[in-house]
Amino acid sequence: MRPKIKRHICANHCPKFSLFKPNGVPASELVKVKIEDDEFEAVRLVDIEGFSQQDAAQKMGISRQTFANILKASRKKITSALVNGEALVLR
Repeated sequence: MRPKIKRHICANHCPKFSLFKPNGVPASELVKVKIEDDEFEAVRLVDIEGFSQQDAAQKMGISRQTFANILKASRKKITSALVNGEALVLR
């Protein structure tokens, strides 16, 4: 397995909370889905900041294909948590 290329993550945009979960269910009873820092940054750059995948990849210092893979993985985790009532763990 190839070593991971260091990704540039903006420290000014860290998540304000470390856990999102369905209301009324204790976190201890939920399946936890971890969102990695690079996955959070990818979603933030494209879906919040409005960057194209190419521009966001350049900001993170990775290839567009690697960025697309990270973005796809993060969106799958977020969607799974919403649909299946899982907890999202950030950081």
